[in-house]
Amino acid sequence: MGRSLKKGPFVDAKLMKKVLKQKESNDRTPLKTWSRRCTIVPEMVNHTFEVHNGKIFQKVFIVEDMVGHKLGEFSVTRIFRGHTQKKAIAAGPAGAMPPPPGKG
Repeated sequence: MGRSLKKGPFVDAKLMKKVLKQKESNDRTPLKTWSRRCTIVPEMVNHTFEVHNGKIFQKVFIVEDMVGHKLGEFSVTRIFRGHTQKKAIAAGPAGAMPPPPGKG
């Protein structure tokens, strides 16, 4: 369920303060944040954030198309290592012992 319209989008106050301060000074160093739930607002466009994904900080450059989304959507938390190969499944687990002779 989404957030109520009368409340407006959630924007972390400390993060917004840093963005506005950075905008005044024309400083473009990435801003570190743990606030993945913060909604991206138009004031954040053309800024770089380092969003924490639970292990590391991932750089996210904000463009106009991202407005209205959350910061956490652009910093993935899970690593996809691919599907298993059919040959690996047919061969069995690595180092498996062969069946004993004479049984079967």
